[in-house]
Amino acid sequence: MQERFFDVVVVGRSLGALVAAALLARRDFTVLVVGQGRRPATYEFEGQELRRRSFAMLAGASSSWCRVVRDLAHTQTWRRRIDQASPVVQFALPNSRFEVPADPALFDREVEREFPELRRLIVDLYGDFSRVTAAADDAFGREAMWPPGRFFERRETTRVAARLPYARGEPHLDLLSEFPRAHPYRRMVAESVRFATDLATPPPAFASARLHGAWTRGLQRLKGGEDELDQMLRDRVTAHGGQCRLDEHCVAVERRRGGVSSVQLDGEDGPTGAGFVITDMTGEELASLCGGQGIRTRARRDWPRLRAPVGRFVVSLVVGKQGVPTPLAPEMFLLDEPDGPAIFLQREHERADAVLLVAEMLVRERGDISVRDTREYILSRILRALPFASRHLRIVDSVHDGLPLWRYDAAGRRQAVERAELRGVSTRPEPLVPQFDVDPPGYLGLAGEHLRGPLDNSLLVGPSVMPALGQEGTVLAGWSAARLVTQSDRRRARRRGDMWTKIEIT
Repeated sequence: MQERFFDVVVVGRSLGALVAAALLARRDFTVLVVGQGRRPATYEFEGQELRRRSFAMLAGASSSWCRVVRDLAHTQTWRRRIDQASPVVQFALPNSRFEVPADPALFDREVEREFPELRRLIVDLYGDFSRVTAAADDAFGREAMWPPGRFFERRETTRVAARLPYARGEPHLDLLSEFPRAHPYRRMVAESVRFATDLATPPPAFASARLHGAWTRGLQRLKGGEDELDQMLRDRVTAHGGQCRLDEHCVAVERRRGGVSSVQLDGEDGPTGAGFVITDMTGEELASLCGGQGIRTRARRDWPRLRAPVGRFVVSLVVGKQGVPTPLAPEMFLLDEPDGPAIFLQREHERADAVLLVAEMLVRERGDISVRDTREYILSRILRALPFASRHLRIVDSVHDGLPLWRYDAAGRRQAVERAELRGVSTRPEPLVPQFDVDPPGYLGLAGEHLRGPLDNSLLVGPSVMPALGQEGTVLAGWSAARLVTQSDRRRARRRGDMWTKIEIT
């Protein structure tokens, strides 16, 4: 017998899940958020914060995120929270460094200094990217479903998507076809896209232009990173009467005729009733929670197949301030080895005497470097790029390899610290955040799994739904899921229309 009922149970706490939860709570639905074992981005050792995930707010300036913030009546608060990265991003090349400033005039000067022979091509390229960005902002700010499912949704979204450059072009169109084949600028664009997408393979041309444009249009930063964004959205849920139980775990989804009826939380005697279940899990993971029962016939027949051949391996490094050069940008790509994998390096918060660096590398399941060797490899690459860091290294750790934390004394000697002494981590290796292969690709090559889950009244909002667009794809999926649930209740849909005002009231 059900002891309690929620209009929506959100299983997961990723960006897409929390966007959907916050929007629906704001629209007067009763919402429960279940953490489902996802840990915060931050953990600690002896009071020093370390990161299990890197985080760049690439969607911060997009129309899709601005619409979410506006719907939550949080625009002014969001503007107070963010800082503009300056410079936006750096690229460490084998014999030089290239910087992308926010000021177009400074960017032109940087191009003239480093790549004068390609100045015309680069100007034309970014003019093209600006055109894509403007069209995408217009399309993603409209009332359309991403990805569309049913006939009228596809008609509505296709009308909006008709103006997107390259969206219906060849899937492997080369946007840099006029650039020399071995030129480093090609790799700069390609690697910035690889780290921004949730696909394991290069995304379509439209997504590539959108993602690289997100790096260069002006990057927004939150002082608290992903955890601050997480807390902001959870505050919006609870402010409107929702509940967030981040330590809870959903172990089963129960259904009756008509779709999902309840969820079973670990350790509770009775089920929790649910009108809808929204989750950032994959469709297969959701289906396993109901024992494979009640899967829609079309989902059994046509559901796309997912593989995760690539994962994000993250290492945290604490370095004395004297070992980190002042010109080091908040976001940098290490491309100093022509044949080696790229490394994404973030300069995070600074304490009085130390800096936290967060490094991320994409690791293939059958690559040349094993997971247990990746930490050492990343460390060696960073110390070559930042030669003074070796004298001031204090802590190196990763949650993905199961190895002890490495602590360094004043003489540079390494000491192993057992993982049981860390706060907020498991003693076992934690899985890498995956990048997906989707077969067959979804809508316009941007989508993967369907927004509607394999069970009736279930919705998916994780990175597997719009993987080509990365972070913005999860925002679009979360907003679209909230729109579907809102449309299912005409009374609340009308009330939402009455809520609009030119003045935001929090």
